[in-house]
Amino acid sequence: MLNDVLIRPAPLEGAHEEHAAAAPAPASWAAPTLSASGDAVVDLRESIRAKLAFSLGRTPETARPRDWFAATALALRERIVAACMAAERGVPNKRVYYLSLEFLIGRLMSDAMNNLGLTETTRAALKELGVDLGAVEDAEPDAALGNGGLGRLAACFMESMASIGIPAMGYGIRYDHGLFRQSFEDGWQREAPETWLAEGNPWEFARPEAAYAIGFGGTVTMSSSEEGVIRRHWQPAEIVRAVAHDVPVVGWRGRHVNALRLWKAEAGEPIDLARFNGGDHVGAVAARMRAEAISRVLYPSDSSAEGQELRLRQEYFFTAASLRDLLARHVAERGDVRSLPDHAAIQLNDTHPAIAVPELMRLLIDEHSLSWEDAWHVTTNTLHYTNHTLLPEALETWPVELMERLLPRHMQIIYLINWMHLEEQSKHGRQGPADAEAYLASISLIEESNGRRVRMGHLAFHGARRVNGVSALHTDLMRTTVFSDLHALDSDKIVNKTNGITFRRWFHNANPGLTRLAVETVGAGVLDDPELLRGLEAHAEDPAFVARYAAVRRERKEALAKVVAERTGIDIDPAALFDVQVKRIHEYKRQLLNVVETVALYQAIKAEPHRDWTPRVKIFGGKAAPSYVQAKLIIKLACDIAKAVNDDPEVAGRLKVVFLPNYSVSLAESIIPAADLSEQISTAGLEASGTGNMKFALNGALTVGTLDGANIEIRDHVGAENIFIFGLEADGVRARQAEPDYAAKAIQASPRLAAALDMIASGRFSPEEPARFRPLTDDLRRRDQYLLTADFDDYWRVQRSIDAAWRDPRGWWAKAIRNTARMAWFSSDRAMREYAAEIWRVRLG
Repeated sequence: MLNDVLIRPAPLEGAHEEHAAAAPAPASWAAPTLSASGDAVVDLRESIRAKLAFSLGRTPETARPRDWFAATALALRERIVAACMAAERGVPNKRVYYLSLEFLIGRLMSDAMNNLGLTETTRAALKELGVDLGAVEDAEPDAALGNGGLGRLAACFMESMASIGIPAMGYGIRYDHGLFRQSFEDGWQREAPETWLAEGNPWEFARPEAAYAIGFGGTVTMSSSEEGVIRRHWQPAEIVRAVAHDVPVVGWRGRHVNALRLWKAEAGEPIDLARFNGGDHVGAVAARMRAEAISRVLYPSDSSAEGQELRLRQEYFFTAASLRDLLARHVAERGDVRSLPDHAAIQLNDTHPAIAVPELMRLLIDEHSLSWEDAWHVTTNTLHYTNHTLLPEALETWPVELMERLLPRHMQIIYLINWMHLEEQSKHGRQGPADAEAYLASISLIEESNGRRVRMGHLAFHGARRVNGVSALHTDLMRTTVFSDLHALDSDKIVNKTNGITFRRWFHNANPGLTRLAVETVGAGVLDDPELLRGLEAHAEDPAFVARYAAVRRERKEALAKVVAERTGIDIDPAALFDVQVKRIHEYKRQLLNVVETVALYQAIKAEPHRDWTPRVKIFGGKAAPSYVQAKLIIKLACDIAKAVNDDPEVAGRLKVVFLPNYSVSLAESIIPAADLSEQISTAGLEASGTGNMKFALNGALTVGTLDGANIEIRDHVGAENIFIFGLEADGVRARQAEPDYAAKAIQASPRLAAALDMIASGRFSPEEPARFRPLTDDLRRRDQYLLTADFDDYWRVQRSIDAAWRDPRGWWAKAIRNTARMAWFSSDRAMREYAAEIWRVRLG
């Protein structure tokens, strides 16, 4: 039966707008096995040739690599559609709806080919057309739909749900320009818009008929029925259309496919003709520009009031469209919204979609005429909330004034939820009279002490059936810190679900050489069951196997060295230790600790140039938010240090520093399999989980890290002897922060740290502007919020133990192999099975 979420969504009864249509979500499908037989190659070759001619209007002689990519993607998409049409479709008993502001899916061609079993078929078909598959893959732009770990996790989860047969649909925003494209100008980060959609997206299906009118502002009126029931009616002042675009998500071996539905913002009318004809040609499209701004850019700067409003508009826009879509689908299939918890589980990926709580209540009460009690029962048994951080700035709060102006009906609902919540707790009298006011303030959805603001984390917590952390430590800290009082009200609500990664992307695709070695060593079953990687452990000290494992790494390091040379002009030696820290630039992730240690190492090498130093290449990558001044200064410092170090003949062959611009998923696929050392050095207690740590360890990089996030569980699985741990633990961090002048004392006690900071502050790396980096060094001396000074000496110690370990190749490779062998638990398939059984209560297909 036709899987019409990918083919032709039909209008459904119950859609809120006259033009709105909710497409049925994708059912599981069982694709036939597609081999690389001669017939399959010929069929795909001719399909690509036809797409090139009839969809793109190109001949093989005039086609660019981008055209070959589009033609190949369309041919592969056609096979996805054919499999969907061939599969018998039924309505699943329960679906998962995954709401995330980010989906960092990267390039999709390798995923589609690998999961459909068509990689070699595609390679052969293109070869017969005189085209190299690698060049075609490189022509695909990274989808600019995310920024960091949050979006990459959502992408891994979507792929895993399709692979293990969980009926699911992802919901997000179809950003025109993503976060930004990063470049460096004399070491300074420069931002330019991503242009990934400039030539269209061949993977997506546009759904202009699946559109919803999303309101903002306006007023709320009341009416009373003959029975005396009071109804409230929101009359928005502004309407923005949310138009659906679907991207298929193919699971492993093509057995199932789900969809990622992305919303594009459009104006109700493209132009005000009266204003245009009156001569106001710019003003005539002002409403259109305002509407379309919602889906222009990911994370617009919130340093201005206008930026804050746009952020809130984005979050409400995609959440409201998603809830309307899934409710319309549910009504069409089941009839009664009261049964929604039995047939749908909605997962809120972090606090961005927390507005789902009052929006779902509004839809159920105002549009489906449920009572408050019934609506609350449906809401709190359908929504689930994943918290990803304990940092205050990520636990969003919105000014009450902004909420009342932009979403007046929702504020009425939030006020009532909060009043009922506080009334219920005040009746229990759990606190003495002196503490009652402070206690109620701590659990209130409204922050009163620093300007009136809505606490979105509290709102999501209160409206969700389950709230989960993403590593054991993070979950424990949620219970004892940021949500401690709320946790005391419902001790079963917070559960742990440690993150995972999809091995298909980060092992099979990113490291085919190591995957082949694993298959040859433990059997092809390892492709389906990562637990079989355990079999590699028996070969950790087998010289023949170690040589093959090391050869795979060397090949990837040589490939990365070419990428570095092409993008930076810097030549690096593949024989050196590749020491990698690639992630979003933030002070708590402590790239600055790595940078300061680099300076200290540079000083040490220059002081003892004839010592047998371990050759090391420090590789950095990551983007700083445009308005994050300190993070951008850290990038500039790293780049300036790189210039000084790399040009200094005294350290040649011992130390090089590289900062790769525009870090992305595709770049990560080049870096991670080539890394020898993985830097996971955040301040203990602040990194919720991390997934980069998992990707590196799976590919055999050894981790240097604090006991933070999932580093703890990685240590427990790979063994303490196969990881390098340093620094204060979370309890020690809190204790040290309570000490007066702890930073000054730490610097005074560490001559090496003091010397490194002095060199940076002196202008040695910025002679044209000697005081350039004083804001960084002054902050470390006066405040040091993230305890770099406290952990520096231990970090230096562990780095020198890493130098010694690198000089013992037999021991190093044994550790690396054991990392790969023991990482199976960190598969996102395992995480999704846990969510399905313990949070969503959904059966696997």
